[in-house]
Amino acid sequence: MTEGNFVDYVKIYVSSGKGGKGSSHLHREKFIEKGGPDGGDGGRGGHVILVGNKNLWTLFHLKFTKHVKAGHGGDGGSARSTGADGEDKYLEVPLGTVVKDKETDEVLFEITEHGEKRIVAKGGKGGLGNWHFRSSTNQTPRYAQPGIYGDELDIILELKVLADVGLVGFPNAGKSTLLSVLTSAKPKIADYPFTTLKPNLGIVAYRDFKSFVMADIPGIIEGAAEGKGLGHYFLRHIERNSTLLFLVPADAENIVKEYEILLDELRRYNPEMLDKDRLLVISKSDMLDEELKAEMTAEIQSEIKGIEYMFISSLGHQGLTELKDKLWSMLNAETK
Repeated sequence: MTEGNFVDYVKIYVSSGKGGKGSSHLHREKFIEKGGPDGGDGGRGGHVILVGNKNLWTLFHLKFTKHVKAGHGGDGGSARSTGADGEDKYLEVPLGTVVKDKETDEVLFEITEHGEKRIVAKGGKGGLGNWHFRSSTNQTPRYAQPGIYGDELDIILELKVLADVGLVGFPNAGKSTLLSVLTSAKPKIADYPFTTLKPNLGIVAYRDFKSFVMADIPGIIEGAAEGKGLGHYFLRHIERNSTLLFLVPADAENIVKEYEILLDELRRYNPEMLDKDRLLVISKSDMLDEELKAEMTAEIQSEIKGIEYMFISSLGHQGLTELKDKLWSMLNAETK
């Protein structure tokens, strides 16, 4: 999937159908001049329904969908016949799609399972026919209920990437390069910040035909929790990753400080992210000799407590097998 085809944010106006009106028909038959009321009910208006689809990874198919309108219910008829229900409209969305009310920014619901169906705009109820209003004192009611109008609202569909491992790092930390080497994904790679503007997903092939999904997400910057740079655009995606891989390049001015800034951004955005498994990976380590590695190791061990770390080189293909082994063990331990 190319970067241009990845769409994770769309706005759509949805309206459900109006309910059909009830009938005020009076029964007429040969030799029966004054039959009783027999008006049927109106049909309900059509719903707008979202359906989860595990085979979708993006909202690209909805990018140009601005309006979705369900059908109106049919009117009631004679002989107590009920009008037809309005046509329902279905929108398929990838798993991890959050649905918000654009006006209030309220989260309405989230689609997380394949085949899950949720009504986002409920069709209006059909009106009752005059048959319902007959009584001993009013045996020929000549009125019926009109149908109820459906819902109308602007919604926001926001995709939170579902991946096993999320790559966390500053722009130009080497996340796209790592993803391209470990998987068959082809993210845009260049020597300048914010090369990745949209999340890239790749499947990491492991031993015995096993695999896991890794996501390269837009680079974080200091202040992202307040919306600076790509801000929440980046942060909302890593909420779904079970393991976070912090990638810091070996040529960073201060590896410990970069890691702590990244961690603090996550803490300010959502403290629950700190409960996820974390692995610190020093990239571009092919430029380090053993003495520099030893110095960095000592600094990490003294400054950061309780985190595992590794040295790798994506271009030099150093430490990648060990990295996959470590990630697999972390993911597998979490499912036990």
